[in-house]
Amino acid sequence: MRSSGQVLAFALAGAMAVVVSGCGEHDDHAGHNHTQGHAHSAPHGGTLIELGNHQGNVEFVRDATAGKLTAYLLDAHAENFVRVPLDAFTLKATVAGREETLTFAPVGNASTGEKAGDTSQFEASADWLKTTTTFDAVLTQLSLKGTTFTAVKFNFPKGAE
Repeated sequence: MRSSGQVLAFALAGAMAVVVSGCGEHDDHAGHNHTQGHAHSAPHGGTLIELGNHQGNVEFVRDATAGKLTAYLLDAHAENFVRVPLDAFTLKATVAGREETLTFAPVGNASTGEKAGDTSQFEASADWLKTTTTFDAVLTQLSLKGTTFTAVKFNFPKGAE
């Protein structure tokens, strides 16, 4: 029969193994394999696009009635907003064989204290967003947490390949 100390030691060792093997809150993700079933959910039900090698995310949410696309900048696990000091960023979309440009402007939020120049939310509007449900896109350039991401390709609403 094992003593209660041995049982406690085994239980703690098992709990540590679970914690260490989890995704965790670290930025470098060295040795972290994201090709084997690792995925994050879009918190607003939109299209989640990974930036770099698990360095951050941008979620795009379409409002067809308003003809608006909202972008939320998120951390590597799509759990927390990431505020950035951007004036704007652009996305090139291919819609019915023609190229359209969306310019995303910063949006403030009084309840979170976010304001233009220090926000995680951006919006772009275009009439074609009212009727277009799918398009190929290239996020031309976006800086997040000290890294600049360029030519990030994806399909809306499918996401990146």
